[in-house]
Amino acid sequence: MNKITEEQQFRDLINQEKLAIVVFKTTWCGDCHYINPFMPEVEEQYKDKVTFYEIDRDELPDLCLELNILGIPSFIAYKNGKELIRFVNKLRKSREEIEQFVNRAVDVSEHL
Repeated sequence: MNKITEEQQFRDLINQEKLAIVVFKTTWCGDCHYINPFMPEVEEQYKDKVTFYEIDRDELPDLCLELNILGIPSFIAYKNGKELIRFVNKLRKSREEIEQFVNRAVDVSEHL
């Protein structure tokens, strides 16, 4: 997963034609570590339709505040600079839930 470390980099990357999903995490978050083993497989599964990015919430706190990122890990889908849908809560996310979110994001993106 490509890591975003600057706010302008985030804005540039979400402003693409291809669907982007940004995953907001932290190094100390147990639920964030829980998804690490299977996320590369999820990325591979959707590589033709989605580009995944990662932001450490503690590295870009102002941006995360602006985006109202409270629970982590959180997922937000963007296309052409616009937020399409989000999967944001404070609960642990299973692979199946993440795949359902990605499928919904792909569906929304294709209907724009």
